[in-house]
Amino acid sequence: MTSPAAMRIVPDATYRLQFNKDFTFADATALVPYLARLGISHVYASPFLKARPGSTHGYDIIDHNALNPEVGDEAALARLSAALKEKGMGQILDFVPNHMGIAEAENPWWLDVLEYGQGSPYAEYFDIDFNPAKVELRGKVLLPVLGDQYGKVLEDGHLVPKLDRESGGFSVWYWEHRFPLTPYRYGPVFTAILPAVRRAGLPEAAVAALEAVATGFREVRAAARSGRARGARRGRAETLKRRFAEVLAEHPGLAEAVEEALAALHGTPGTPASFLPLHRLLEAQNFRLAFWRVASDEINYRRFFQINDLAGLRVEVPVVFEASHRLVMRMLAEGHIDGLRIDHVDGLFDPKAYLDRLATACRAATGSDTDTYVLVEKILGHHERLRTEWRVAGTTGYEALNEINGLFVDPAAERRLTRTYARLTGESIDFENIVRAGKRQVMQQELASEVQVLANGLSRLSERNWRTRDYTQRDIRLALSEVIACFPVYRTYIDRRRPASEDLRDIDWAVAQARKNPQFHDESIFDFLDAVLSTDAGRRSDDPFPREEVRRLARRAQQVTSPVMAKGLEDTAFYRYNRFASLNEVGGHPDVFGTTVGSFHHRMADRARLWPHSMLTTATHDTKRGEDVRARINVLSEYAEDWTGRVRRWMQLNRRRKPEVEGEPVPSANDEYLFYQTLVGAWPPELAVPDEGTEDPATVDAMATFRDRLTGYMLKAVREAKVHSAWTRQNEAYEQGMARWIERVLEIRHRNPFLADLQPFQARCARVGAVNGLAQAALKFTCPGVPDTYQGCELWELSLVDPDNRRPVDFAARDGLLAEMERTFGTGDAGRGEAGRGEAARALLDRWTDGGVKMLLTWRLLTLRRRLPALFRHGDYRALEPTGAEAGRLIAFERRHEGQRLVVACPRLVAPLMPGDGDWSLGEVWGETAVPLETGGRFRHVLTGETVEGEALRAADLFAHLPVAVLLAED
Repeated sequence: MTSPAAMRIVPDATYRLQFNKDFTFADATALVPYLARLGISHVYASPFLKARPGSTHGYDIIDHNALNPEVGDEAALARLSAALKEKGMGQILDFVPNHMGIAEAENPWWLDVLEYGQGSPYAEYFDIDFNPAKVELRGKVLLPVLGDQYGKVLEDGHLVPKLDRESGGFSVWYWEHRFPLTPYRYGPVFTAILPAVRRAGLPEAAVAALEAVATGFREVRAAARSGRARGARRGRAETLKRRFAEVLAEHPGLAEAVEEALAALHGTPGTPASFLPLHRLLEAQNFRLAFWRVASDEINYRRFFQINDLAGLRVEVPVVFEASHRLVMRMLAEGHIDGLRIDHVDGLFDPKAYLDRLATACRAATGSDTDTYVLVEKILGHHERLRTEWRVAGTTGYEALNEINGLFVDPAAERRLTRTYARLTGESIDFENIVRAGKRQVMQQELASEVQVLANGLSRLSERNWRTRDYTQRDIRLALSEVIACFPVYRTYIDRRRPASEDLRDIDWAVAQARKNPQFHDESIFDFLDAVLSTDAGRRSDDPFPREEVRRLARRAQQVTSPVMAKGLEDTAFYRYNRFASLNEVGGHPDVFGTTVGSFHHRMADRARLWPHSMLTTATHDTKRGEDVRARINVLSEYAEDWTGRVRRWMQLNRRRKPEVEGEPVPSANDEYLFYQTLVGAWPPELAVPDEGTEDPATVDAMATFRDRLTGYMLKAVREAKVHSAWTRQNEAYEQGMARWIERVLEIRHRNPFLADLQPFQARCARVGAVNGLAQAALKFTCPGVPDTYQGCELWELSLVDPDNRRPVDFAARDGLLAEMERTFGTGDAGRGEAGRGEAARALLDRWTDGGVKMLLTWRLLTLRRRLPALFRHGDYRALEPTGAEAGRLIAFERRHEGQRLVVACPRLVAPLMPGDGDWSLGEVWGETAVPLETGGRFRHVLTGETVEGEALRAADLFAHLPVAVLLAED
């Protein structure tokens, strides 16, 4: 944990921007004045180092030492930096140390490994196993990029040898993918092309020069066989390639003749034997081309999850760390960035060692004796806490997101909603078993190779002890898979030190749960796994297990449990268990139905004490649905009885619209149940369909847009669930059937009884959801931590999972709305605005669908944070206990620092206080409910400028005009 006093710069508030070819440094520079007026201190930038061309997200970096040219050059970055500094702002960069993009022909480090294999200086940069169990792969990299079986792709003529005139090298291309041939194996290429070149009628000097180059490459091959120094051999090969390029340039027509002659290597479709020379050439390379489906079983490099195009980096190696962090350190030194967000820290071999090295490097870059602001993307288990020995400011805030979200879920509805879900869908309600089943499936399919490699290592280790040598490789894999399936957290953090108590606790739990599986007759295999994973094996001097090998396997296991959890939980179980979709969020625990106020206060007090600068977020580029979609779905817990009746009725109304696929109606009841929740959450406020139907062009277009978004979302949900379809085995019939059903149930040109019943109910949920949305935003901006606003979320955020949440943001509309707020409420210091603005604030509720009321809250609270940074950075957190009949519908607390006081009161579970279509949870509906203070005082309402005072503040006064209250003490 980085001490608050030992941190160089701490943001007041961040604003996440997604950079890509359609949103550049220039676009961000133009936004700086708006963000400054909004109250933002730091842009929180998505990765903008050089990524694959056309990347929409930037996480597929191909060069850590260059900017993404599609986003802008160094001059454009300097202009953005200057614009930020002019407004007293800065920038936090999302940095990706765990992996690189390797697809196509863009990554120079990876291409060098393909060309020179283990002789490449970059071979140690990537996490490649050059000695896998499969003999044919030893010394090679498996490249599962082909769209079909290797033999079919070869015989169809899709593997094309080509000359690179500029580099003097040869490559084989598969569409846009380039595979450089090793210069040590150019001999067969020249043998194939020289006869044709000699017949081309070129000058003798050209042919002689080419023959001299060919002789040189044959000599390099002979040197390779004789085992000469690796560096000298490579140097000679590179010199020859440069000479080859010169020869091609010096002799007109030679390059064309070489390219034409290469056809002799290509082969002729329909004549399989003609491809034998090319096949033999490919077999002699440092890579092995394969069908993409082979990856799940045989891939021999670490990936980011199951994505073959993203290869793991070994940043634990000092030279790799230095090479991959050079540019980011320069940007720190030059002041272009003030901090870092570390992506996927759980993928790293040793997160603590990495973060220590990063902190040291940042200090050297900035010339400071204090640490740089660093956050880690870390998903915490329900019982898990961020390691205090890590030199970071905190996490990216998923735990805060779920703690806040849970406040607006009524735990009293759990039993009814669980019963409704089970009865209407027939699905299991045992979430833990659903997660384990998802993890088992992932280990059998997408991540099978990672588990197998680990099992192979454990099998070899077991041979070292006569007590464990009889464990078969199959038994070890099965037992290991069961332990991983039962693992309660993403990973442990065992390093060279003695394991931490929490690591041993989680390992013991997983092993104990795995033992309960009756398929294992010899439980001693779990003793063996426990001893290795905890590094207890080999600790005694008489133990035959090699200590270093035990440590290596334990640490490798940690890099396997994390992606298995991510894919099995977030990307499988979250789409299978649809009991209450708003709880199925990154970092969430859907089996925990809501957050109690007491638990929330406890967690926030801990944040203030341990992680006061950790991020607070309610939406990110990775969340499963927009923050206000969740806020609306949460309302269903308050309308549980009504919801149950309506869903049953909707299923009956829409049953006849379902097409049949293989004798079964589509979609399944489980997918249908998710669809209805999504409709309630994401329905656009501007979309109103008359009961009798409409052909109004604007309404038809709006529905078409919404329908397309919903269909895209549901297709992704179905594929992630891996029940009726999957990314790796798409069931087109099911997917097309579901798309047809969605089109039918959202038909608006004629009377649609389903929509007639849905819309008034959805409108009621949306209004209560708006109160939830305002309350969760107020909590995000006032609780301990640094609040982040995901792009566009200053207005209602009704996006679904990516790519829906990465659509362009209408910043012009937001700028105009902010200007209106400034005119209406004044631009003076937040908390010191003119009195009497309550009615103006209340008027915003009458037009709540335009988001103006959320803009007001966001702007006022962010500018307050800018004016009083010490209060929010260092203020303590004191829970307040409301009294009165509606006390359970309030959460209140106080922040104090050196005489400054802030009181926050937010409503929750307010549906009963909003019975009518035009009602809000305002004024006298709160009766005598009040918020007693430790000490009384006079306070000004930050949002409206009105004042209240006393030792107990009446909720009716706090919520006289707006359903949230943030009060700043005046005395």
